[in-house]
Amino acid sequence: MQQLLIGGIAAFVVAAVCGKFFIPVLHRLKFGQEIREEGPKWHEKKSGTPTMGGFIFIVGILAGLILVYALSGILNIEAPSILEIGMLTVVMLAYAAIGFVDDYIKVILKRNLGLTASQKFGLQFLVALAFVSWAVFGGYITTWIRIPFTQLAWDLGWFFIPFAVLVILATVNSVNLTDGLDGLATCVTMTVAVFYLLITTIGKFPNPAVALFAAVLLGGLAGFLIYNKFPAKVFMGDTGSLCLGGAVCGMAILLEEPLALLIVGFIYVIESLSVIMQVTSYKLTGKRIFKMSPIHHHFEMCGWSEKKIVAVFTLITAALCALMYFFG
Repeated sequence: MQQLLIGGIAAFVVAAVCGKFFIPVLHRLKFGQEIREEGPKWHEKKSGTPTMGGFIFIVGILAGLILVYALSGILNIEAPSILEIGMLTVVMLAYAAIGFVDDYIKVILKRNLGLTASQKFGLQFLVALAFVSWAVFGGYITTWIRIPFTQLAWDLGWFFIPFAVLVILATVNSVNLTDGLDGLATCVTMTVAVFYLLITTIGKFPNPAVALFAAVLLGGLAGFLIYNKFPAKVFMGDTGSLCLGGAVCGMAILLEEPLALLIVGFIYVIESLSVIMQVTSYKLTGKRIFKMSPIHHHFEMCGWSEKKIVAVFTLITAALCALMYFFG
């Protein structure tokens, strides 16, 4: 427990301090977000708000992890497996790197759509395949998956790798879609981090590495939220949203609980489904199901404020995490 407090608090403090200095740098470099024309018109006032803010919580997370291992010998505390922490950190940073390239193309090269769909998907696929293969062949996980709310488990054998890769790709891009309102992806992911922290410390899936990673993720995001809450002073950009997707997936895979993401990450799922349903309906019938997608924009069009949407979506996530914790 001591290392969790040290890591989480350090991640929060470093992220909070980093934001104080990093945001003015982004302003000076004119790394502002361009608001897409097809988005809500009232979002145009956000144009120019600095992006690539994901670096703020990434620095906090790394600082928290480094401090825990640096102090483990001095304070005589047992740090979790550095190999498992290394796996989680690598997959997080790999997706952050893809997001950074995408942001760089958008912000510096002024191509608002960033990487092409095939480029982004290809890079994400390679990272997912490498991570899952590393976890399986390295002996960190089995090929069994558990069915939530049951006592059933299923050995997928060789099919586990493509299945896990698909879960990662879907989740990472769903988190990316969720990052459309001030503080939304941040608050939802903080709630998911709390779930993983509890389930691995006082829950039924003890795992010191995932617990520590969840603690520093929570701390880093809490420090970032100071600047990302409405009205946002900085956006996380794809650097941050893809990073969060990688972090969440990494924890789910190491716990051998990929299906749990459908429950605790329901908001991520519904954000993606709303886009798929909207596009499919429009192409087949010429009609739209929602006023605008992803679904958080639909609620905006219905008159909900950003604060209300973030609060409701976060509460839904908290309720589903509680359901999964006690009954899943």
